[in-house]
Amino acid sequence: MEDILKKLRIVALEARNFSYAPYSGYTVGAALLCENGRIVTGSNIENASYGATVCAERTAFFKAVSENEKSFVAIAIAGGVKDEDPEDFAYPCGVCRQVMREFCDEESFRVFVVRSEDEYEEYLLKDLLPKSFGPNNLQNTSKNQ
Repeated sequence: MEDILKKLRIVALEARNFSYAPYSGYTVGAALLCENGRIVTGSNIENASYGATVCAERTAFFKAVSENEKSFVAIAIAGGVKDEDPEDFAYPCGVCRQVMREFCDEESFRVFVVRSEDEYEEYLLKDLLPKSFGPNNLQNTSKNQ
């Protein structure tokens, strides 16, 4: 498993190369590990209308879900100034944490924030989004639609 998680961190760093960040110059890459071992990537995509910008994490999740992947183990996230190695850790924003909560078990889903393949911090989703609101909080039990 450690080899897969190291690969996940490397893929997140590489995914930064596909970022579209002409306004901020801050590129973010994400690598999402599906339960079946597949890795789905995402990068941030900015828009002149900033509200239409999409984070790398959500890009990876939406791409995976649109391809019928719905069981996830971990995500690695790397971000920093374009064409430079990350200097700091790029933590997921609140909206991305909520999207993770929609699809992941907060007790076991692992979040890696990556500065390099060997420099990273690891969290469980429950630690990044305590007292969260998720599908189990809704009375409607038609979650698997």
